Formats: sequence, C-alpha cells, structure tokens
Amino acid sequence: MHRPERSPRGGMLKVRGVEGKEVGAMVSTASGETSHRTPPRPMRADARRNYERLLAEARAAFAAHGTDAPLEEVAKRAGVGIGTLYRHFPNRYALMSAVFEDAVGQLLARSRELLDDPQPCGALVTWLRDIIRHAGEYRGLSRALMTVSYSASYDDGSELGRCSGPIREAGSALLTRAQEAGAVRPGVSIGDLLQLTNAIALAAEETPADPDLADRLLTLTVRGLKP
Repeated sequence: MHRPERSPRGGMLKVRGVEGKEVGAMVSTASGETSHRTPPRPMRADARRNYERLLAEARAAFAAHGTDAPLEEVAKRAGVGIGTLYRHFPNRYALMSAVFEDAVGQLLARSRELLDDPQPCGALVTWLRDIIRHAGEYRGLSRALMTVSYSASYDDGSELGRCSGPIREAGSALLTRAQEAGAVRPGVSIGDLLQLTNAIALAAEETPADPDLADRLLTLTVRGLKP
C-alpha cells in the first residue's frame, strides 16, 4: 500500500525506522560537537543491509532523476518492497535528509575550517559557494531546502529541518565574523542569506546551459551585502 508522503510541515517530531532506529538523530553542530536526541538501537544485520541498499539506490535515483524520483522504483532497485522503504524512511523528506547527511557533515566541517580564514567575507562566500555546489548534485534539493529554510522557524521537527538547524548555526558563525570585520552590513540575517543562496542554486539548476550563472548571481549578492 502506498503511504502518503508528509510535507516538511508535517510536524513529525521523531523519525524512527526498523528496530526503533531514529533516522537522522545524530546532529553535528558548528562547534564540532555531536549529540543524539535518543540513544539509537542497533539494527539487525538484514535491516542494516536493506537500509544501506535503499540509501545507495536513492542517491543514484536522485542524482539521475531529481529528488521527486518515484520511491517505488527506489525500493524495487534495492530489492525490497515499498513497505520496507517506508519503515526506514517514513516519507520522502526523511529519505532526502539521509541522502544529504554526508553533504551536511562536509559543510559543517568546512565552516569550522573557514573560521580561521584571514578574509572573513571571502570565507563566507566560499562556504556559500559550497552550499550551491552540494545543492546542485540533486535536482529538486535546492527547492526543498528553500521550503525548509522558510518553515524551520516554526517546524524544527521536519526531517530536512533537522539538517537546517546545524547549517544555520555554522553559517551564523561565518556571517557574524564577517560583520564584526566590517565586511558585511549588520542587518543581514543568516536566514535571508541561505534563502538567497538556495535561490541561486535553483536558478542554476533551471539554467543548465549557463554554467557561470551561479557565480555571477553570488557575486551580485555579495556586493549587496557590503556596507
């Protein structure tokens, strides 16, 4: 039976899979700390294999066809039924969150490295460019991230919203540093900046014939940030 997918506004506070494992429960912060909302229970070996196969096939499907690729096809290619997919990933956003988890970890690690950059504004721009590059790996991800950036203020329980929190924290640290150096206007917020960045990624996604579009738009954005 096809289970209806929930939107990022669905208000699901906990996402649990087989054996009570909480999907995406581990969160890394900009300071490098890692915490768990609840201690995850280990999966059985067969459940772990199914989880990894589903994740691998989802990455391939999202890269080839975008994040709205049919989940039934993902399950079929992983050799499991759609019910097994939904036991691990209760909706599309839970699956997208798991697929994007590696990219989130890389972005957080990169933000910590850039905190030592002698050019605070340049460090911020470099990190924003990394966000655009990662969002461009899966068609449709930038649009979903824009939705999450808008809704995260009142729906921190959404699957992608849990990825958004650490990203916003990491970006805030880089933005504050640039503002304290006088390179960025004090009224700029990280929420607005991430929305602009995701919009640039979406524009680049919709205009594949112009590979330089993202850099041009980001340059225009940075000019608008200066005092």
